[in-house]
Amino acid sequence: MKVLGNDELMRINGGGVLLKVAAGLAAVGVFLIGVLDGFLRPLACNNN
Repeated sequence: MKVLGNDELMRINGGGVLLKVAAGLAAVGVFLIGVLDGFLRPLACNNN
């Protein structure tokens, strides 16, 4: 095993792409469900 120096450690790329894509798709899905729910089941505001 090779011990990496600071320069080599700073140049490491990768990881986390799948997590970011999954989080983005989940956010879009939740937004679309909210929009559809608002159109299909509109609720009146309760102003007192």
